[in-house]
Amino acid sequence: MSGHSKWNTIKRKKGAADAKRGKIFSRLAKEITIAARDGGGDPDTNARLRTVLLTARGQNMPKDNIERAIKKGTGELEGVSYEEIRYEGYAPGGIAIIIDLLTDNKNRAVAEVRHILTKYNGALAANGAVLWNFEQKGLITIPKEACEEEEMLEKAIDAGAEDLDTEAGDFYEITTVPNQLHAVVQALEGMGVKAEEARLTMSPKTTVSLEGGGASGVLKLMDALEDSEDVQNVYANFDISEEDMAAAMGA
Repeated sequence: MSGHSKWNTIKRKKGAADAKRGKIFSRLAKEITIAARDGGGDPDTNARLRTVLLTARGQNMPKDNIERAIKKGTGELEGVSYEEIRYEGYAPGGIAIIIDLLTDNKNRAVAEVRHILTKYNGALAANGAVLWNFEQKGLITIPKEACEEEEMLEKAIDAGAEDLDTEAGDFYEITTVPNQLHAVVQALEGMGVKAEEARLTMSPKTTVSLEGGGASGVLKLMDALEDSEDVQNVYANFDISEEDMAAAMGA
């Protein structure tokens, strides 16, 4: 089994999970609210809510924050009305990117995304220009301390996973077909393996290799987009060697 995009690995190596925990909780709260708004507040009957709650608990999001976000979605508490928006674009070097937003102000969101892309030599693209090169997958992240690689591979296969990446730093990344994400998570939990994160993602069908000085510019753009208030997720179709990754992160 092999890996896909390197962006998740890079974010972990940059320490984003610790440095930006407040941003992570804010992002999860928005997603929980939207999921509860669209499918109700019961995770047993709302697959989207069930999935985001797995990630929220894996990130140690406080229970009160989770319950408040659900109640905002179901209307039990007053909340902000969010709109889901997807943009497609290009990073330097022709790297294809997808930018998913949850925002209460579309004009502000698109202005911010345009500004970031322009600042880092990227550009917006027409709808469908890059989406064809991505497919939706389920992504499960598990710390490598959970078990040895061979055991993890056996458990992933038995659980019904589609793919396993063992080169994602200190984590295993398990890929599933979208509608089997929760079933695979439950199967792994039954085997004593707990996911730190479980979510739907956009996986590139083909990737472009980043090398040398060009890598730094792409990573700075991705970082800036991730830091934007309205951005929920950013996906890209690049690959990069460990050496070039280390050099780019030190730039």
